[in-house]
Amino acid sequence: MAEERRKRATEAFFGRRHGKRLRPRQDAALAALLDRALIKLDTASHDVVALFPSPVERVRLEIGFGGGEHLLSELARYPHTGFIGVEPFVNGMAKLASAVDEQGGAPANLRVYNDDATALLDWLPEASIAEIDLLYPDPWPKKKHWKRRFVNRANLDRFARVLKPGGRFRFASDIDTYIDWTLLHCEAHPAFRWQAESADDWRRPYDGWPGTRYEAKAIREGRTPAYLTFLRV
Repeated sequence: MAEERRKRATEAFFGRRHGKRLRPRQDAALAALLDRALIKLDTASHDVVALFPSPVERVRLEIGFGGGEHLLSELARYPHTGFIGVEPFVNGMAKLASAVDEQGGAPANLRVYNDDATALLDWLPEASIAEIDLLYPDPWPKKKHWKRRFVNRANLDRFARVLKPGGRFRFASDIDTYIDWTLLHCEAHPAFRWQAESADDWRRPYDGWPGTRYEAKAIREGRTPAYLTFLRV
């Protein structure tokens, strides 16, 4: 395991990969999820639809799903959509694994990736993804760390390559500097257009939004979340 972790990509993941030690039941659920749903880039089909054992109509990507609250909600709401969830933090992946284990195992429309999302983005075929969600990513609030933020020109180029024309990039955060940062970077990128006509378009949560523990903490601490949507033009 230590050798495997040393080989992992680190271009855009700077946080911890491990938190508290997993309990045996969590460890077993995680092993089962990875055995059934992990995408292995060296052997997986480049036809993203073929990654799923049952037919799917489109494929969505959620980067850094945290505890998996949003991902689990969307899996149930859209059973004919394939979802790829990316989470390098072992304890976050374990939370998702425990949740799907309680439901009888990973649903057929779920695939996961447990490494740096940039490697997956570079592997994905052009115009293969219908939607990318980046929800409450690490804000890296200190100015000297802003270069670590996942939203940057290089990653927006990656998003633009893999998103289908008319596809969506959705970004949610409660950190005003990261919200402004994302707006400025997307405005400067020719492939993206902010889909907002009034303040309600970014103040109002997304349709079917289940809420997340990160969002609940932000609201408790008096921060106002923003929900941005950008179209791939």
